[in-house]
Amino acid sequence: MITLKGEHIYLRALEPEDLEFIYAIENDESIWEISNTQTPYSKFLIKQYLEHVHKDIFEVKQLRLLISSYNNVNLGLIDLFDFDFKNKRAGVGILVKEPDDRLQGYGKEALSLLVNYSFSHLGLHQLYCNISESNKASIKLFTNQGFEKVGLKKAWNYVNGSYKNEYLLQLINN
Repeated sequence: MITLKGEHIYLRALEPEDLEFIYAIENDESIWEISNTQTPYSKFLIKQYLEHVHKDIFEVKQLRLLISSYNNVNLGLIDLFDFDFKNKRAGVGILVKEPDDRLQGYGKEALSLLVNYSFSHLGLHQLYCNISESNKASIKLFTNQGFEKVGLKKAWNYVNGSYKNEYLLQLINN
């Protein structure tokens, strides 16, 4: 796996040592809305996932990378999901774990690295993401990277007793 290096952060493959970090993210109820999670994950399940995460994106249709600072602080995760080789597209998801690390440019740099990797190394034609209408920071992050709002899915997600709209954004590599 190529390590994707930026100015302030780098993206790397997940390692078994990342168990506690991923466990903390997957079990943080405050971010379940972003990941469409409904139930907690056990360390056992995450450990099993980490044992198989090395498989090729063409086989498992997903690539999850850890966002790390150069002083080796784990900052978050960035994913390609629903990898569709035939149609040359994939979904993108990103999470910077700690609120104090958000809006510091880490997400922007990670997204830029992943977009460039997706188009230059994986040969993808387009990327897409789904973002809650109320998630202004993520909308800004993706639109500043060139993603365009192409649709609004009304009453798409049921969250805390009410329905929320969700935008579909795309970035097409011309």
